[in-house]
Amino acid sequence: MNIYDADHVRNIALVGHQGSGKTTLAEAMLYSAGAIQRMGSVEESNTVSDYHPSEHERDMSVFTSLLHAEWEGHKINILDTPGYLDFVGETVAALKVADAALFVIDAGEGVQVGTELAWGYTERTETPAMFVMNKLDHATSNFEAALGKIRERFGRAATPVQIPGGVGTRSIVDVLLMKQIIFDERGKMTFNDIDEELAARAAELHNELVENIAENDESLMELYFEKGELTEDEMRHGLHDAMIKRQLFPVFLTVARENVGVSRLMSFIDNVCPSPAEMPPPHMEQGEVATDPSASPVAFVFRTMAEEHVGEYSFIRVYDGTLEQGMDLDNAHANTSERLGGLFAINGHERDSVQKLVAGDIGATVKLRHTGTNDTLRKKGAKTVVSPIEFPAPRMRMAVHSTKQGDEDKMAQGLHQLVKEDPGLVIEHDAHLGQITLAGQGEQHLDVAKYRLLHRFGVDIEFTEPKISYRETVQGRARTSYRHKKQSGGAGQFADISIMVEPNNGPFHAPDDMKQRNEHTLETDWGAKIHFVDCIVGGVIDMQRFFGAIQKGVADALREGPVAGYPVGDVRVVIYDGSMHSVDSNENAFKSAAKAAFKAGFRDAHPTILEPVVDLEVLVPEAQMGDVLGDLNTRRARIQGMDTEGVFQKIQAHVPESELYRYSTALRSMTAGRGLHRTTFSGYEAMPRHVQEKVVAERVELEEA
Repeated sequence: MNIYDADHVRNIALVGHQGSGKTTLAEAMLYSAGAIQRMGSVEESNTVSDYHPSEHERDMSVFTSLLHAEWEGHKINILDTPGYLDFVGETVAALKVADAALFVIDAGEGVQVGTELAWGYTERTETPAMFVMNKLDHATSNFEAALGKIRERFGRAATPVQIPGGVGTRSIVDVLLMKQIIFDERGKMTFNDIDEELAARAAELHNELVENIAENDESLMELYFEKGELTEDEMRHGLHDAMIKRQLFPVFLTVARENVGVSRLMSFIDNVCPSPAEMPPPHMEQGEVATDPSASPVAFVFRTMAEEHVGEYSFIRVYDGTLEQGMDLDNAHANTSERLGGLFAINGHERDSVQKLVAGDIGATVKLRHTGTNDTLRKKGAKTVVSPIEFPAPRMRMAVHSTKQGDEDKMAQGLHQLVKEDPGLVIEHDAHLGQITLAGQGEQHLDVAKYRLLHRFGVDIEFTEPKISYRETVQGRARTSYRHKKQSGGAGQFADISIMVEPNNGPFHAPDDMKQRNEHTLETDWGAKIHFVDCIVGGVIDMQRFFGAIQKGVADALREGPVAGYPVGDVRVVIYDGSMHSVDSNENAFKSAAKAAFKAGFRDAHPTILEPVVDLEVLVPEAQMGDVLGDLNTRRARIQGMDTEGVFQKIQAHVPESELYRYSTALRSMTAGRGLHRTTFSGYEAMPRHVQEKVVAERVELEEA
């Protein structure tokens, strides 16, 4: 394997909706470059890219595959990403290290939700982008209609470079070169004059391309006005600069399964797409990088995956310096040292050993002991840290149980290893509810995690509906007194306390019969506040001695609320009267009295259960708006507004978390896979009385079981 410098490396990510043909395009690129001798297919489960058993089961990409093709003196690193929405984290990670995104569009479907989702990430990462309109041979394909949809969503910056060469042909008209290209099955190109019936449209688009390029470059604009034309080299230069600035997005055509248009696309990637050396530096937490092969090494781990019989692969982008086998590097986040083992150029599950990886290149190493996804490797003493990948928030959460008693520790270890490899998965352990939950992007995402847990760690798990972390508070005010008296020979226990319980929803205003002296606020682990107010006068209780014990007693009662056993918050406890004994009063006595008094006062202060509520955003095609809104109404949603986002309608609503169990699955069913939702935690709100009664009854039934 040759060693390539940054000027001769291209890092591209194939992104887009499921079924648009990304994996087939990657296969055709490898075939055209001579990296493989026969093209595989997704249907036959023999592509280089989709090689995991979980991908073969589903006939689709689940993980991002790293591939490479050597083409015309360049190394093209290809990141073939999944298009199914559940695996969007893989796409996000690939876009972190790619220098250009190739949006593969089904010529019959146009812009789909997977395209829309990936586009949003390229906007945030400011990644240059282009479109590859694929499947032109399908009966439903329509170049002009698909181009219209692309431009409708992404504007006229989406600039066609090619048009179809005719139905049933292996040709494409290239309006940059102004040639009609014939492709044989190996991808070899023959350049001909453009057929007469296509010449007018080609000339129209050529002029449009020239004008779009000139508009984004003042010097080219002057040349265009002077000559009325731009040379091929001038157009390439203009396209190159406009792509880096995200001013133009070229549109290319392919029939990937027939290897039509692929070799021309690869030549364009070599000659026009930006090299790592030409891209702005990545976002950094500390320091900076310059894609300098002689600098101190800086590498970023964007993906971790364990392979059978090999161990753990760490996929890395080298941002500075040169990595060599045996080199000692520091992990910036784990604060540990790692020695690099073998370095590899990767094609799916095949690996080619390389002597070194130079700044700008992407490759892999194995058996790093303390390093995972999002870690920065650097020379000892360096301060450089690459900003981490921001994985999307989970959209589905399930409770996890091992099916075999005694496997709980193995399950926990396996889950944590999966999360280390895929930070898009999130584990939560709720000791109060006694449950472990695993959250991800949807059912498929979680099912793949379950499959990997079984086949890699030997742990079989089952998913169940997660318990909801409800909370308790009060909506009214109540006073209560409690006397704790215990005598069992010798010194006894005595504490007499009167308290008032009310909502903690503003400044305290003491009633006429109370006088505020001291106050203290405790914060719960879920962000609620407990406000204690000392209104004791006349020394009936020595508050300097017993105030802490009273707070501890109330705190004990807060852990399991009197209504249904859920944690309590946002209450005020006012201690306003009581008595003590000179001998028998002690901290334990006042702790017990305060706990009992609080429970009694809480029950009398109009208690209520609070439920977690989320802010929900749903992206949906306009045709399905009615169905989605109707469904949300059955989920106790409060619609906050409706807007547009790209080609989709956006619904914003407040919805109780308990009503969104398996919502991603329901939304996919309602919208034929074209809907997408996002949630963020909003806060806790009092639930309706009839819902509360149901929750309390379920809790009682559970405790009695």
